[in-house]
Amino acid sequence: MRRYLSKAHLGSITDSFCRFKAPENGRKKAAERMEYSQSFASSRGHSCFGFEGESISRSAQVQIVNALQLSERGRASTLLSDLVHGNHSLRADDFIHILNYCAKSPDPLFVMETWRTMEEKEISMNKRCYMLIIRALCKGGYLEEAFNWLTSLGENHRMYHILSLYNSFLNGCAQMQSTVHANYCLDLMENRLTGKSKVTYWELLKLAVWRQDLSTVHDIWKECTKYYNPGIITLRKFIWSFTKLKDLVSAHEALQYMVALAFRASFCIHKSAEGRYRYSRVDIPIPSKGELGISRFAMGKHGDTVPSSLFENCKVRIGEEDVGGYHMDIISGENQALYGIDKNLDRFSVEGDNCCRRIPLFHVANQEQCTVSGMGSTEFESGGFSMLKRHEAMPVMKLLRWSFTDVMHACAQSRNCELAEQLFLQMHNLGLEPSSHTYNAFIKAVVHERGVTDGMKVLKTMQKKNLKPYDATLATLSVCCSKNLELDLAEALLDQIVGSPHLRPYNALLAACSATDQPERAVRVLAKMKQLKLKSDIRTYELLFSLFGNVNAPYEKGNILSQVDAAKRINAIETDMVKNDVQHSHLSLENLLKALGAEGMIRELIHYLHVAENQFFRTNTYRATSIYNTVLHSLVEAKESHMVIDIFKDMKLCDLPPDAVTYNIMINCCSIIRCYKSACALVSMMLRDGFCPRISTYTALIKILLANEDFDEAFNILDQASSEGIEFDVLLFNTILQEANLKGRIDIIELIVERMHQDKIQPDPSTCCSVFSAYVNDGFLSTAMEALQVLSMRMISSEEGTLQEMRTYFEDFVLAEDLEAESLITEVFRDPEDNLAAALLNLRWCAVLGLSISWLPNESPWARRLSSIYSTRNRTT
Repeated sequence: MRRYLSKAHLGSITDSFCRFKAPENGRKKAAERMEYSQSFASSRGHSCFGFEGESISRSAQVQIVNALQLSERGRASTLLSDLVHGNHSLRADDFIHILNYCAKSPDPLFVMETWRTMEEKEISMNKRCYMLIIRALCKGGYLEEAFNWLTSLGENHRMYHILSLYNSFLNGCAQMQSTVHANYCLDLMENRLTGKSKVTYWELLKLAVWRQDLSTVHDIWKECTKYYNPGIITLRKFIWSFTKLKDLVSAHEALQYMVALAFRASFCIHKSAEGRYRYSRVDIPIPSKGELGISRFAMGKHGDTVPSSLFENCKVRIGEEDVGGYHMDIISGENQALYGIDKNLDRFSVEGDNCCRRIPLFHVANQEQCTVSGMGSTEFESGGFSMLKRHEAMPVMKLLRWSFTDVMHACAQSRNCELAEQLFLQMHNLGLEPSSHTYNAFIKAVVHERGVTDGMKVLKTMQKKNLKPYDATLATLSVCCSKNLELDLAEALLDQIVGSPHLRPYNALLAACSATDQPERAVRVLAKMKQLKLKSDIRTYELLFSLFGNVNAPYEKGNILSQVDAAKRINAIETDMVKNDVQHSHLSLENLLKALGAEGMIRELIHYLHVAENQFFRTNTYRATSIYNTVLHSLVEAKESHMVIDIFKDMKLCDLPPDAVTYNIMINCCSIIRCYKSACALVSMMLRDGFCPRISTYTALIKILLANEDFDEAFNILDQASSEGIEFDVLLFNTILQEANLKGRIDIIELIVERMHQDKIQPDPSTCCSVFSAYVNDGFLSTAMEALQVLSMRMISSEEGTLQEMRTYFEDFVLAEDLEAESLITEVFRDPEDNLAAALLNLRWCAVLGLSISWLPNESPWARRLSSIYSTRNRTT
């Protein structure tokens, strides 16, 4: 078998030959052969034993490259000069190693120096030299010089028509993202009638994807399929392009055609030395004839239009049948199952960014098994396509898997879980084992549509197959768990990330800690971030101010100790911001101001307001108003009415427009100074600025009237709000109940309780507290217990039918003799929004005191009496 040996091998063999003692009768022939070798070598410029000329040029090239790698450009230039001024003759191949290094580095300056040296010595360059010079210039950013090279090729009739040179320049245009030079090159190619190969279309595709120009991609497809029948590699590249531009319809259509094409027995794909997949046959470009669809890149973006079918003119031959458009019938496997891409088979709708139409899908057996819930228990077996399974080691299987994965990622981006599941099932039926990358895309699609639970089922199936999930997969699941406030699972998923950590899931977990008021867990998360050396961003600091800016729990006033501790925390957070070169954002300052207001740190609050004024207010008026609202609200809570008025005047002077929130805060401030006239003036200003009074506005007005013990006017405002269609909430009625309780007005309390019942406003714990306290303060203990029981029942439900349905379940908690019953109630009904825990604890307290629990609250004598009083009042009014 013929073998190709290196020079070192050849030299050692020659030396061995010289030391060999040949027989006498063979020495003459050996001497003749040696003489012939010497004469041949001398004619080629080499010595017999060392290939002297080649060794010298090769050694010189290595020295020049080494000098360039060490940034010794002066020595490299000297060595280059020594090389060309030697006594031996030089050819283009004697500079290939230098040019190749310049192309890879890239080093466009030295490649030009090498070219000028070759020109001076009149060394004729070959195709490879031109290719490397163009590549070095393009990669170095010298596109104009590279284009001049292409233009100058017109003087060399042996080189100007070589398409690979133009493709190399287009590759440089794609890398440098220059459509201008790509247009120049396309014009030059058209003038010289060089035609286009599939490589040409691939380079143009990359430019179109960079420009986010979907219509150009479709134009490239039309022209490419006009001259070439698309193969596996071509389809793979177009699928990638469609998915990058979020055209899920065309991507799926191309993928199904790619699967059909995979059954051709006449193609073969191999891997090149550079690691790229190529066809075994020669790809001969066809000269362009007439006007082409993509002769130039349009400088403006076209409207996105999608043809009715990508493959209307394409056909694939399988055996004796033609596969055109969407039709393919294959008898496969022992079950003789029928699979097809047929317009009469299963279809589903795919909504893309640009169109929505019906897309046919491979008909597969047992499609109902491809559900996320069944993945943990059912392993999919290939129902057919035995031809592909026999060639699992072929490159086409990898290309198919990659394309399926690309489309799966597009499904995740468009949140099309249905199509993702269909593709996942199709992969199994084709015998394509999903990779970790495929699972990553599939999990993202499932999580966005179905939720974390189904995503975790897919993750468990993946782990059963000994596939390691990507860090991005774990991060996606962790973020979704944090959004669902499943903090334990979110933290556990973060602990499984072993590679470079992502900041987004940590920020999501910190946000969940803030939402659930778990600063202790947030401290643990921050410790992990510090251990991983994860650099915080502005979102992290925004959350830190929200979590740790104030020390006291909500509804607790700050004191000297808590204020000192809060100041230390804030200073530590800001010091870390300076260390990481992160500046305040609107939200970080807003959260900081809220923390200072919660602690009652008025001086610091005003200081940071001035910081915000200097940093932001000249650029964003809306956010400026929001920050002012935060400060005004904190000052109202601190009862600093004079400071509130001064800041409001400053807003008006600085032409910062107040919004509805600002006016409501100022009306609340009027309740501090008990000035109803000023509140009415603010309402008038509010109406002039185009803001309609809301429920919070009426609540503030009623609060002012109640502070002045003007209950009649408060009821008039209440009736006016009702006539204007304002929907009442429990906070409005609680405001009246609290003031009535302080004034000892049980008549007002009973009227408000009945009105809440008539308006179907469910009470909350604050309602129960005000009503119960009012009766107890006046000595009506039995009435207080009866009222507490009725209001607790209404907290559970305002419908007696619903209460009767829940009775059996809730009585187990209310009448339980277990000592841990209260703890069980708070554990089971811990959602603070539905008030169930408070209602059941109230009823249990009534039961412990010996009261019989009635699940018909409207039948209570107290409730019937209030109903009668309310009806009488309505008749009198």
